[in-house]
Amino acid sequence: MNARAEHLISSLAHFNQPGNLIYGIGNIGRQDDGLGWAFVDWLEQQSDGPKAELQRHYQLHLEDADLISGFQRVLFVDASKDAALQSFSLERVEPKMDFSFSSHAISIPAILATCQQCFERAPEVYVLAIRGYEWELQEGLTEMARENLDSAIAGLTSVSHQPIA
Repeated sequence: MNARAEHLISSLAHFNQPGNLIYGIGNIGRQDDGLGWAFVDWLEQQSDGPKAELQRHYQLHLEDADLISGFQRVLFVDASKDAALQSFSLERVEPKMDFSFSSHAISIPAILATCQQCFERAPEVYVLAIRGYEWELQEGLTEMARENLDSAIAGLTSVSHQPIA
């Protein structure tokens, strides 16, 4: 992929289009777990407003395979506990039936694989993971998580950001 194509894929404009979905995952009542929702909140507050459809949910559900089947491109935004993640990452997801399903957990690759299996199509799917630090029962992001959210927003709206993996 050339540098121009990488830039187009890793910019917010690539995702914030009609026919696309931006899906914030998390729980605003558990501190930094609310990063996905905070990203969607920020997008709603922009002067030109969101062009993509926006969703917020506490967790993924098997039914999300049906939801994403109608979109060209999906950006999932979620908090990450990965200590190796400095601020944020943006990665394309490939379908993978990983059998992680339970009543409280299903992976994004499994949602995508289910979509492909059941609806014989799959959108382009990406995950924007933003590093969080605290997960207690309390509203509000920590200062470090807020800085990572700001970095993710700047990275997706800047012309000088890094290409996605």
